[in-house]
Amino acid sequence: MKLCKGKGSITALFAALSLSLGFAASAPARAADAHFVLISHAPDSDSWWNTIKNAIKQADEDFNVETDYRNPPNGDIADMSRLIEQAAARNYDGVITTIADYDVLKSSIGKVTAKKIPLVTINSGTEEQSQKLGAIMHVGQPEYVAGKAAGEKAKAAGVKSFLCVNHIATNAVSFDRCRGFAEAIGVDYKTSTIDSGQDPTEIQSKVSAYLRNHPNTGAILTLGPVPAAATLKAVQQMGLAGKIYFCTFDFSDDIAKAIQAGTIQFAIDQQPYLQGYIPVAVLAIAKKEHTTDPVKIRQILQANPKFKERLETYGLEPSYGPRDIRSGPGFITKANLDKVVKYAGQYR
Repeated sequence: MKLCKGKGSITALFAALSLSLGFAASAPARAADAHFVLISHAPDSDSWWNTIKNAIKQADEDFNVETDYRNPPNGDIADMSRLIEQAAARNYDGVITTIADYDVLKSSIGKVTAKKIPLVTINSGTEEQSQKLGAIMHVGQPEYVAGKAAGEKAKAAGVKSFLCVNHIATNAVSFDRCRGFAEAIGVDYKTSTIDSGQDPTEIQSKVSAYLRNHPNTGAILTLGPVPAAATLKAVQQMGLAGKIYFCTFDFSDDIAKAIQAGTIQFAIDQQPYLQGYIPVAVLAIAKKEHTTDPVKIRQILQANPKFKERLETYGLEPSYGPRDIRSGPGFITKANLDKVVKYAGQYR
């Protein structure tokens, strides 16, 4: 056997010995195929977006891409607008953003599409606004559709009147939730909706006052966890728990307990995981397949085994429109509560 000499020979000998002894050198990490950014309107304090952040990480893993998450720390839309402009300047391979305020953000988003950077919109905004902005597609929950679906459930249970507790009345789209529910049961949403504000004590007080003045109210619809918790207190103090039909948008520990107790009939679930995973997947497919055709992208996504496994694991059900993918509405009831609770705050 010829002896190895020199530094390179020693390295080669060590490598050979390592393999013969069962040591394998770890393979270098595969470089990401693309670099995206998701920009939300949520302040740092909004924990609801943690599920979306987790979904982004899993989509990155499944499609071998890298996605940054950016948001205005205090939820300021002007700050969000600047983040979008920065994204355009950095020339990401794709941009994902909410349409928190169409009029304020359309100029900044226009700088993204002007540079031919693929765009996907999520969460806030409408499918129509998304198309106007030049996005490949919108991933979210049409608010009117969600409200109407909830109203149809209430109507089937015999509900003929309701109170919509709107804590985000500054967001015009929020009223679509109330309007959809109202039209499903055949009433005027304007006379059935209160601007409750966001302070829990104030919400509880306003709900209590409305129910005292309208004792025949058949149902309550709240638009999120904060008003749901405050409204639960009002209902319990008035002895209406389990007697009045109660449903809400979104999910929390308080809502889970109330569903289990029968105080809340169901929560309208916009399945936030899908709003993080799907847009990343869409951009990854668009880049790999060199297409912005939403139909082709959707077909490839639906056939993807990793995506199908994620849906099965977390009990998620998106719906598919002509050019958009809807994350909701889904419904959390006693029947599927256990699976949702298991992954709540992480993937549900």
